[in-house]
Amino acid sequence: MLYANRINIWTGVMRMDNEEEMLAELKKIREALEKAPPPVPPKGLWNEFKDFLKSYKVLGLAVAFVLGVYLGALVKALVQDFIMPLIGLAIPGLSNLSTYVAVLMKQQFGVGDFLVALITFIIVAFVVFLIVKVAKRWKID
Repeated sequence: MLYANRINIWTGVMRMDNEEEMLAELKKIREALEKAPPPVPPKGLWNEFKDFLKSYKVLGLAVAFVLGVYLGALVKALVQDFIMPLIGLAIPGLSNLSTYVAVLMKQQFGVGDFLVALITFIIVAFVVFLIVKVAKRWKID
């Protein structure tokens, strides 16, 4: 036999001829892993806090949350101040959709607020969809 270790041409996997060679190779790997120093945790409260912010990307999450809240408020104002009056113009006799009430067997169901919330949700979801689509196009992750 020419070589103790042979590499299979098709799979690229090294084959060891006996168990002793495998054990020796595993011991070398274990020794190399034991010599590697463990990661050093940051010292000091301020450094730990900065590491926490970096590790969990808390700042990015906070910015996204704040922007999401204000985006929702902006779209809600758009729906209530512009789109709902347009719907009121389109439906004769309905001045304000949020006050719309459906009556069924002497029970009143105030469905107007629900419809306003549903329309607002659909528009917010569409705006977020467009933002994500633009971010993907611009390769912003």
